[in-house]
Amino acid sequence: MKTEQRHDLAARAAVHAALAEPARLLITDALADGDASPSELAALLAMPSNLLAHHLAVLEQAGLVSRRRSEGDRRRTYLQLVPGAFDPLVRQQALAARRVLFVCTANSARSHLAAALWRRASEIPAASAGTRPATAIDPGAIAAAARHHLPLRRLRPRHIDQVRQDGDLVVTVCDMAREELRARAAVHWSVPDPVTAGDPGSFDAALADLDQRVGRLAPRLATAAGLSGLDGAGG
Repeated sequence: MKTEQRHDLAARAAVHAALAEPARLLITDALADGDASPSELAALLAMPSNLLAHHLAVLEQAGLVSRRRSEGDRRRTYLQLVPGAFDPLVRQQALAARRVLFVCTANSARSHLAAALWRRASEIPAASAGTRPATAIDPGAIAAAARHHLPLRRLRPRHIDQVRQDGDLVVTVCDMAREELRARAAVHWSVPDPVTAGDPGSFDAALADLDQRVGRLAPRLATAAGLSGLDGAGG
């Protein structure tokens, strides 16, 4: 592990440790909308001053809270949340890709649905493929997309070798595809196969699962510098 990664992990761990106490969470909640003096915090939280001082020391050491002396009563200090202090709670490393390629085994349901959801959430192009393509998109996937007003391109399932391009971020959306591709897949989403169950509820559940995952990944993904002009076609 690189030194920078170790430092990032240590910073994130320190923030989590400092907030792993309900009283300290209450303090940060109280400071979320504005600054307060220690005496005001103690009164607001009904917390003894010695206990408050202990928790503030932990938060200050973790870099979450800072003090500023009052410009009026110089004996008074105000506590405030440090800007950006909570950033380490979320992994900040961004992924880069010129296109996202969703892969499942048959390329008949999950991968098509994931690509459709991605097109709705991001300007980065998306495509889909399979490791053992079926002959057509499953009717259950088409029906689920229609129920949820999701535009679904009616594309013929294709093999990953026909679709994959340099710069693709490969996201497997089924376990079998992940285990076939191994290191060729950068991201894996273990989404149960709705085709096996065959009922509308299973397709709706898969769509909801994929929608949440797309919503988490899309903001983290940046278009690779200098790569443009891609055709967004895919399935």
